[in-house]
Amino acid sequence: MHYNSYDEMRLNIFDQATNGTTRYLNPRDIVIPQGYTIEVFAERLNTPSSILFTEDGDIFIADTGYISRNPAVYRLENGRIEVVADQFNVPLTGINYRDGKIYVSHKGAITVIYRDGERQDIITGLPSNGDYSNSRVAFGQDNKMYFGQGTTTNSGVVGLDNLWVTERPFLHDFPGSYIMLNGQNFETVNMLLSETDEITFTGAFSPYGVPNQPYETRKGIVRASGSILRSKLNGEDLELVAWGLRSPSYLKFDAGNRLFASNNGCDLRGSRPIANAPDEFQIIMPGMWYGWPDYVGGEPVTLTRFKPDGGRQPEFLLTNHPNIPPRPFAVFPPDSTIIGFDFNPYRSFGQVGDVYIAEFGIIRPFTYGSLEPQFTGIGHRVSKIDINTGGVTTFAINRSGFSSTLTREGGFGRPSDVAFGPDGALYIVDMGISSLDDPNSFLPNSGVIWKIIKN
Repeated sequence: MHYNSYDEMRLNIFDQATNGTTRYLNPRDIVIPQGYTIEVFAERLNTPSSILFTEDGDIFIADTGYISRNPAVYRLENGRIEVVADQFNVPLTGINYRDGKIYVSHKGAITVIYRDGERQDIITGLPSNGDYSNSRVAFGQDNKMYFGQGTTTNSGVVGLDNLWVTERPFLHDFPGSYIMLNGQNFETVNMLLSETDEITFTGAFSPYGVPNQPYETRKGIVRASGSILRSKLNGEDLELVAWGLRSPSYLKFDAGNRLFASNNGCDLRGSRPIANAPDEFQIIMPGMWYGWPDYVGGEPVTLTRFKPDGGRQPEFLLTNHPNIPPRPFAVFPPDSTIIGFDFNPYRSFGQVGDVYIAEFGIIRPFTYGSLEPQFTGIGHRVSKIDINTGGVTTFAINRSGFSSTLTREGGFGRPSDVAFGPDGALYIVDMGISSLDDPNSFLPNSGVIWKIIKN
């Protein structure tokens, strides 16, 4: 379908909400390997973020709250959906289950829902009021609860891209270990003053408008930006495991008790834009620094390929690096936005241990006159990582290669999670049809759960 303008495309997509039209779905619009079949398992959901199968036979679905502003956990049973708990912070990023309790991760907090319906906030006050939130929890064999905490900024510097500045002007990133800064500062028009051309300078790991001096130091804290944290199952004794991950959006242990994380790379935006930064699939090792904000994909941002076209070559913000960052287990193209993943436990489905991972697609706002690059060749699919080699291949993708947000075909919109069910099938959470200029604005009732089975 051809559109004469960006606004026409956006209105054409979102008029479905006012017309009461449901999202068009057609599994045949999705290409999968020979020998597999895909079907719709559940539909007409609002921005589902994750799915959970318990040993008790329950199926739970989490809703982010982007549409309703009321994040909720639902139980799906016999084709019916019922609310288990709601009134969480937006967004609700994921759920997990242990010993009859549901662990809900939502902005700045982790809440436990007990069998009797009672709930308890076991961790609050996480630094999630900036760009990125805290992730779904994972449980280790050490009887600890692990989760990711995103960064406050894109690449370490508060700038004009951080729209929260006017409400939270003192917010900034905090490191997980002692660091020394090189004193680089970034110039912007002062966004805290209206109708003025006053210039302000902002340094790394500082509030907006506060410059750095050469060789300033920062002390590491437990609740660090871009970190992996862990605690007891009741939320006590919070500890820092690792840091230097920009947006660790999903964590999971494999059968060998290795902790993996999907980590989203830097964007081409803000005072310190970084071009061509890949997404990373990382093995998490305690005590390690993973490179943010000075490395992406295990490589220094000072390499020429990370320089924006017509822009400034990124320089190191830190004079000292805690360690040489580990290389990722696997890498994905910039703006893939990898999120939920699962390890295949079934020989009947494919190679045991391989990782199936949801690629949400670009989350940066659209720019006028630049539609095509935003969706070309990235995201909006389910990929497979060979657990033996780290090689990445596409497992399921729309026939067009683009999101159904753009093409109006009946396939994937915004895949956010995958999970293997007890029936041996792979379930894919599709958050729905999103706006082209705001990735957190979705068409109501457009969320879907897809199901892939091996014939």
